[in-house]
Amino acid sequence: MTSRLSTRPLADGREAAGVLLPLPLDAPYDYVVPSGAEVAPGSVVKVPLGGRVVAGVVWGPAQGDVEAEKLREIISLHDIPPLPKASLEFVDWVAAYTLSKRGSVLRMVMRAPGALTPPKPATAFELAPGVAAEDDSLPFGLRPTAARRQVIRVLSGRAPTTAAALARTAGVSPSVIRGLAEAGALRRAEVGDSPAKPDPHRPGPDLSPAQRTAADDLVRRVADSGFSVTVLDGVTGSGKTEVYFEAVAAALAAGRQVAVLLPEIALTADWLARFETRFGAPPAVWHSDLLPAQRRRAWRDVLTGDARLAVGARSALMLPFPDLGLIVVDEEHDPGFKQDEGVIYNARDMAVVRGRIGGFPVVLASATPSLETMDNVWRRRYERISLPERFAGAQLPEISSVDMRDQAMDRRTWLSPALVEAARNALAGERQAMLFLNRRGYAPLTLCRACGHRLECPHCTAWLVEHRLLERLQCHHCGYQATLPRICPSCEAEDRFAACGPGVERLAEEARRRFPEARLEIMSSDTVRRPGEAAALVKRMHAREIDLLIGTQIMAKGFHFPALTLVGVVDADLGLSGGDLRAAERTHQLLNQVAGRAGRGETPGQVLLQTWQPEHAVMRALGSGDGRRFMEAEAASRRRHGMPPYGRLAAVIVSGTVEEEVDATASRLGRAAPRSACVSVLGPAPAPMAVIRGRHRRRLLMAAPRDVKLQDMVRRWIAGIRPGTGVRVAVDIDPYSFM
Repeated sequence: MTSRLSTRPLADGREAAGVLLPLPLDAPYDYVVPSGAEVAPGSVVKVPLGGRVVAGVVWGPAQGDVEAEKLREIISLHDIPPLPKASLEFVDWVAAYTLSKRGSVLRMVMRAPGALTPPKPATAFELAPGVAAEDDSLPFGLRPTAARRQVIRVLSGRAPTTAAALARTAGVSPSVIRGLAEAGALRRAEVGDSPAKPDPHRPGPDLSPAQRTAADDLVRRVADSGFSVTVLDGVTGSGKTEVYFEAVAAALAAGRQVAVLLPEIALTADWLARFETRFGAPPAVWHSDLLPAQRRRAWRDVLTGDARLAVGARSALMLPFPDLGLIVVDEEHDPGFKQDEGVIYNARDMAVVRGRIGGFPVVLASATPSLETMDNVWRRRYERISLPERFAGAQLPEISSVDMRDQAMDRRTWLSPALVEAARNALAGERQAMLFLNRRGYAPLTLCRACGHRLECPHCTAWLVEHRLLERLQCHHCGYQATLPRICPSCEAEDRFAACGPGVERLAEEARRRFPEARLEIMSSDTVRRPGEAAALVKRMHAREIDLLIGTQIMAKGFHFPALTLVGVVDADLGLSGGDLRAAERTHQLLNQVAGRAGRGETPGQVLLQTWQPEHAVMRALGSGDGRRFMEAEAASRRRHGMPPYGRLAAVIVSGTVEEEVDATASRLGRAAPRSACVSVLGPAPAPMAVIRGRHRRRLLMAAPRDVKLQDMVRRWIAGIRPGTGVRVAVDIDPYSFM
C-alpha cells in the first residue's frame, strides 16, 4: 500500500496523515509525513505530543481541520508490520458500540509498548569449520569427553541453536557449551528466536461417533472460509475441547491463525497441557499475569504471524492478528468475559463481531449456553451442535437437593448430616470429594458481639472479609487490607469480634474436624493465583495426593478429575439473591458446572445441593436434568418484562470523590434523560456498591425495545451534560453487573 492511499496533500506539496493515539481521544491527530516516507493505514509511528514522543497508528488521510503550518511531523516509523485492516475496523466498531473513545480501544490493542522495538537477536552456536561428529578426536587440543562429543553430534547438520536449547537437547550443562565455544570448536551466530509451530497434522485422540460428527461439521465451516457462529453445546465431560481442536487443526493446516478465549487465567494451565499434547508445541499465551518480556514477545509474534494460535483471557481478542481464521470462546456463558472498567465490553459478543469483520467462523462452547446465545440459536442466527452424552461411556452424576429446613445442625456448622455421610462414604471408598462454596476467605463479616459494629472497608461500601490463613482482613473490591483489631472502634470493647458466616477457609476448618484422616486442600483465587499453581494442584489431584478439595467457582470450570465422585454444594442458594436479572440463570450455570466435576471417570458421581429453597426452579432443573425447560421458562419471563435478550439496557454510572459533585451531575442527567412511550430511564439512585475505591457512585438505567438504536440515544443524552469537577460518566451497554 502506498502513501497516496492514506495521506492528504498539503498546499506546500507535503502530505499529512491522521494518526490515532492510544489515549482517551476520539479522533486522529494530523501529522506531516516525512519526505520520502511511505505510510499506510495501520503503520505504527513515533510522533511528538507536547513535550514527549508517543507511538500512534496511521488511521487514514489527515482531517484538514488544522492549518498546515501548525502541523508537526511524524518522527519515524516503527520497524514492525502495520496493524491489520481488520484490527482498525474492529477498534472503530467496538468504540462506536460501547460509546468509548477510539484511542482507548486502540490502547487495548497496543497493550505491549515494548513490543514496538525489535528484540535483540539471540546468540546461537554452530560447528566451527573442520569440526565433524564422525571424527574420533576433537580439534584445538580438546579432550573428547562424552558430553563434548554429544554436543557436536547434536549440532551436526543442524541450524544454529541457542545455548539453552543446545544444552537441553544434548543433556549437558551450559558450561560444556561455553568451553567448546571458548576453544573455537563452536562459533557464534545470531538468529531470531521464533516460537515452535503447532503441527496441525499430528494425530489426535480417537473421537466417539457423536464427537466425530460434530468435529466434521466445524471443520467444514472452517473450510468454507466464511463467517458463521456455531454453538458447541455439550454436557460436562462430553469432550468439547477435543471436538473444537479438530477445527483448530483445520484452520492451522489452511495457514490461518486461531484465537481461543478462556474466562479464567487458572484454566490456561490445564488447557495448555492438552493443546501441547495434541499439537506438539505450545501456543502463544496472553493474560494479565504475563511478565513484560513474555507480553512483548507474544504480541509481536501474533502481529508478525509467527504465533499461529494465541490463547488467553478476554483481552486476547484485541491482539493484532493479521490472518485470523477461527475464534473459539470456551465457556461462553461465563460472566468473566465481561469487562466492567475502562472500555466496557463483552468479549463473547465482540468475538462474533471480529469474526464477521474478518469473514471467518466463530465457535461458542459451553455446557450451559447463555440465554443470549440460545436466543440467537432459536432465531437461527447461530447454528447449534449438541453433545448430549459424556465421552467414553461415563455417566452424568445424580443430582439431589438436601432440604436444610429438615436438617438438625449446630448453628456453628455448615455441613449437613446427609452431606457428611456422603463424604465419609466417598473417602472410605478411596474416592475423592469436593465441597463447593463460592465465598473466599474465612468469614464474609466480622462484627462486635458487644455493640454489633461491623468492620467495613474505609474506601468501599463493603464489609471486610476475614482471611485467617493470611492473618488479615481484606476488601475484595479495592484490595484494602488490615489486621483484626483487639478493641472495637465503636464501643471500645476488647476481644469481642466474631466471625459471621462461612468462607472456604472456615469450611475447611470444619472439614478437618469431620474428616481428620483426609488430605485436604483449598482451591480459590487466594491460593491459586497463577496458571502454574493451578497446574500443580491438578497434578496432585490426578496423583491422588488430595482426598478432599474445597473451593470457590475457580474449580468449577474445565478441570477433569477422574477419581472425583462426590460434589457437595454447601450454599446452593447463594447466587439467587441480590436482584440481578440473570441471578437464576447464572446460578443454574454455575451449579451445573460444579456438578459436572463429579463422576467423569468409571465410577458414577453424586452431587448434593444444600438448599433452603428445594422448590426453586433452579434446584428442580438441576435435579431433573431438564436445563432446556428451565431456559425456556427463563426466556418467557424475560420476554414478558422486556429484559435482555428481548429488550435492551444501558447503564450510566456517575462516579467521583466528592459526593456533592456526583449527586449534582447525576441529577442533571436524570432531568435530561430521554423519555418516550417505548423508552424509560430509572434513577439516578445510589449504586448497591455506593462507594468503591473512595469514589461515590450513582446509577441510571435506560430500558428500550430491542429495535431501538440505544447508542444514538445515550450518546445525545450524555453529550448535553457537563460533568462536575472530578466526576466521571461511564456507559455500560448491555450491562451484566448492576452493582
